[in-house]
Amino acid sequence: MRRWTGSGLLTVMVGTGAWAQSASTLEAVRLHRAEARTQASQELEACVARKCPEQGRLALLTGTLALAEGDVAEARTLLTGAEVPALLRPYLAYYQGQAHFYAGDAAAAAAAFARALEKAPPALAPEARARLGESLLAAGRAKEAAPMLEAAATQEPGAELLFQRAQARKALGNTAGEQADLRAVALRYPTHPYADEALGLLEALKPPLRLTLAEHLQRAQGLLDAGDARRALVELERAEAAKLVRARPDQARVALVRAQALFATGQKPKAEEALAVARRGPPSVAAEAAYVTARRAMKTDDNAAARKLMQALEKEFPTEAPADEAGFFVGWLDLQAGHFADAVKAFTDFDQRHARSRRRDEAMWYRALAHLRLGQYPQTRAVLDTLVSTFPQSSLVPQARYWAARGQALEGASADVIGPAYETVITSAPNSYYALLATERLRELGKQPPPPFPEAPRPPKGSEVPAELKLAVALTEAGLFRDAAEDVRARAARIRDPEQALAFAGALLRLGEYGNAHMVAARHLWGRAFGARMPEALAAFYPRAFENAVQSEASRYEVSPYLVWAIMRRESAFRPEVASAADARGLMQVIPPTARAIARKLAEPEPAPAELFSPSLSIRYGAWYLSQLMKRFAHPALAAAAYNAGPEAAVKWVKDKGVLPLDLFVEEIPFRETRGYVKQVLADLYLYQSFYGKDTSPQRLSLTVPVPHTEGVEF
Repeated sequence: MRRWTGSGLLTVMVGTGAWAQSASTLEAVRLHRAEARTQASQELEACVARKCPEQGRLALLTGTLALAEGDVAEARTLLTGAEVPALLRPYLAYYQGQAHFYAGDAAAAAAAFARALEKAPPALAPEARARLGESLLAAGRAKEAAPMLEAAATQEPGAELLFQRAQARKALGNTAGEQADLRAVALRYPTHPYADEALGLLEALKPPLRLTLAEHLQRAQGLLDAGDARRALVELERAEAAKLVRARPDQARVALVRAQALFATGQKPKAEEALAVARRGPPSVAAEAAYVTARRAMKTDDNAAARKLMQALEKEFPTEAPADEAGFFVGWLDLQAGHFADAVKAFTDFDQRHARSRRRDEAMWYRALAHLRLGQYPQTRAVLDTLVSTFPQSSLVPQARYWAARGQALEGASADVIGPAYETVITSAPNSYYALLATERLRELGKQPPPPFPEAPRPPKGSEVPAELKLAVALTEAGLFRDAAEDVRARAARIRDPEQALAFAGALLRLGEYGNAHMVAARHLWGRAFGARMPEALAAFYPRAFENAVQSEASRYEVSPYLVWAIMRRESAFRPEVASAADARGLMQVIPPTARAIARKLAEPEPAPAELFSPSLSIRYGAWYLSQLMKRFAHPALAAAAYNAGPEAAVKWVKDKGVLPLDLFVEEIPFRETRGYVKQVLADLYLYQSFYGKDTSPQRLSLTVPVPHTEGVEF
């Protein structure tokens, strides 16, 4: 069944007609609030009583809410006979099919899904086709179901479709196809409920089809990657019970996966015993086991031990894949420890031994940084020049150019020599953190930096809702937010040229669809925005999303609205519906524990996790939290670092390396993710200020790292 999830899409509407539901009901639906269905039902009753023309749309919404809560009988009653505008009829038929299917009437479901498929838009057609095939199969019409399921499973081969296609293939006598699908379900989707059922069906065959050791290991690794370490251990036990683990190489492979699962379940002594077994295996397995040991040392901050382990790994297994990573980390750990001469040597050796490594450009950068920290400025420039010429498409080119110029400055070169180098950084990478740094360095030299962008963002002109977005608007007016979101994404995927993308993004901006406008721009308008510097393209990259809420909350909590937008851009790319693997939610990616802590500070009721998808609540909590971080850390770079990695980590980094100038301090933040996060937030913050700030004097970036206050926000 489709799950009802608030999309946050099309939240700011322009004159598109009357609404069937009240704003409060639509908000309740979008936020999954418990009262949503009750509110919708009351509005439907009132509409029926006064014979209003919106009965069909209200019945559609109320029926889908009943369906989402498992009230199938009520959903069938509401959806049967409802009349809706032509644009919504495929969706009405689709949800009628859902209600019939879960009521056990497969034949009626098939008829409804067939009606939905007749005029289904691109976003709905794959689901309607898949559900039609499932319904036909359940109705005993396997021959009719087969082509539907073949097409659906080929287009989107998920566990459910593959399992259903296996059933259709069995009914048609396609035994080989059935077995292939069941095996695919068991191996590719080990955490799905159908995976165990597929295994049972394979084992029930005569003769039974049993998994090989490699397949058991594949399932165990999949379970481990999904965070289900206990089931991974059970899978390995099954392989051993089947007497598939005989030779020493096989024992080593099993032991390697077992060790990682045991570590994940807190069984350290047993895990280390398993690693010892893996280390006695073939070189490929032994090298992986050694790498697991070294990485665990890094995770516990025992960097000295980690370095020794990485160095030993590279020496013992020079031709195995982990040797590449190990060699890189030897140099990186030297750099983190302040052993800059050792880091230069380690990265030089790495470049010679791992000429095909994907990390070569990164290793060159860190070697240059080590030279810089030693005051070896000519060597710094030589390595960075090699990086730029060898890897001209590398994302590290802007920072290589900046630090080459910075090395010249530290060596004492004149402003006339350094200035053009900084200007090149700005003109070649205008939206980058390094353009911001180069701008500050030019101002230090008393030179006027070139503007990164001649004009501020300006949305494309237009007022009409384009034809390709009319369905999404109709779905939103009906309260079908999830369907509206899927329709927008499906139509955006069909864009093929920048002109079309520019018009589409402009329309999305006018509809308040900032996230989807940004997505379209990122796919199609990069060159228009950052090459041609088109203000119409820039508007989709740097919108003043949810402007009223951002300005209001920023003013209330005395924090820059531009910092709120910069964080929002990095966290969610302006998409209210986003949830991360760490359960961060909404525009500002607030996790439920942090939201509860903020609510306590604000002396208000703790929000339900689903409420964190609300743009207004997410912006309010994000603005409050940023204001507290700025009060404690007094610099946007540190506030961004704390927002990403936590205040405790930011305090530690300042304590360890706060004497460095800001540009070097950021480069030596030990977490890769946080380094990138801080750089992007700073770049976006100052671009937003330059684009939309009312102060005619340029905002300056302080290159001094302040000492954080001992008191302040700690969560």
